[in-house]
Amino acid sequence: MPDPRTRLEELGYELPDVPSPAGSYVPAMRSGDLVFTAGQVPFRGGELAFTGKVGEAVNLEEARKAARICALNALAAAAEAAGGLQNIARIVKVVGFVASAPGFNQQPQVIDGASDLLGELFGEAGLHARSAVGVAELPLDAPVEVELVVELHRDS
Repeated sequence: MPDPRTRLEELGYELPDVPSPAGSYVPAMRSGDLVFTAGQVPFRGGELAFTGKVGEAVNLEEARKAARICALNALAAAAEAAGGLQNIARIVKVVGFVASAPGFNQQPQVIDGASDLLGELFGEAGLHARSAVGVAELPLDAPVEVELVVELHRDS
């Protein structure tokens, strides 16, 4: 497995600060060797990078970028709960929600933005099960929301 910290730098990304919860929950929860993240929207620098429905105010490429931002936010939350990115052994599951305009049905292609990034960072260990779901609305008019389940190294 490539070192995800090194790959992150090579790809020009950095883990953001973990966004503060918008309600009565925590950003990530560890249970045994797994970490489950709360859904993360495309916050960048405390602001939503994109707003609106995909297929209307947000095009497919913008939505893919939003999914990457969501994945980075979720990865930051998972890394914090794991004691560092180096403690994440593999990505187990990705769940993506896409606020979809009527008739928009390319949710899998949107969530590929998150999946592709995780594959680039973790190699084979980035392969995961996934759901990509179209929804009518997301919090704060976000176009995309992503949550992760990650497995930790046994000695973490």
